[in-house]
Amino acid sequence: MNTYISMLRGINVSGQKKIIMEGLKKLYESLGFKKVQTYIQSGNVVFQSNEANRSSVIQKIEKKITKVYGFEVSVLIRTPKELQQVIARNPFTKQESEKLYVTFLSDVPVEVPMVEINKQKNSSEKFKIIGKEVYFYCPTGYGKTKLSNNFFEKKLKLVATTRNWN
Repeated sequence: MNTYISMLRGINVSGQKKIIMEGLKKLYESLGFKKVQTYIQSGNVVFQSNEANRSSVIQKIEKKITKVYGFEVSVLIRTPKELQQVIARNPFTKQESEKLYVTFLSDVPVEVPMVEINKQKNSSEKFKIIGKEVYFYCPTGYGKTKLSNNFFEKKLKLVATTRNWN
């Protein structure tokens, strides 16, 4: 049995793409997943599956969400080991954790337009791309930054979802 952590992109934000976690849990269980647990309203789900092919698991979830809710949602998956690596790789351990974010990417970026990204960030912001994650320290608040989830998706040409460090 494989344990996965899935993160749904862009649900329950400003009343958009509303999914109640109890309904999401039932949706995952209807796909045959076991030990399904949701975490807050952000679309984070821990579950077990016999399926070893991550892409297949993602496609099943995305298709079922579209069928049940009538809108598309991108899903990213990490394993517990990968999440432990995300924590261990944090380059901003000396910064306040409430101002730290991680943008999870669907793949390792092929091209990183550093000049364009650096033009958009303010002088107090710091970011580092390590593997399939963007670590982002944002002391002025995530709502004020230009380096949003959508920004990184466009610049890196990948699906992304951002979570606060806490």
